[in-house]
Amino acid sequence: MSLRQYRVVLVSCGSIAEARKIGRNVVEKKLAACANIVPSVESIYRWKGKVERAREVLVVIKTTANRLPELEREVKRLHSYDVPEFIVLPIIAGSPNYLAWLQENTAPANKS
Repeated sequence: MSLRQYRVVLVSCGSIAEARKIGRNVVEKKLAACANIVPSVESIYRWKGKVERAREVLVVIKTTANRLPELEREVKRLHSYDVPEFIVLPIIAGSPNYLAWLQENTAPANKS
């Protein structure tokens, strides 16, 4: 797979429990190879005309481009926010061994 196929997805959550649920679910379903949970970030954002501030939990998800549509559907299904963050960043370089592991662990299961 070409290097340009690898992605990092950022998802902010309202609680550590929600972040763990999303992270575990997407890894178990092979929609992601890994989900790192950053337990405390402070977010400042505009919502319904007001500037808000909140403590959130950031989930950093490693996946491939072909898994993005299903990953986004799953995150939205599990997420408590009306408009969950789902930001996709390209991976422009990385360890060949790590990227091979990422590819292997996001490959859809063969249905025999």
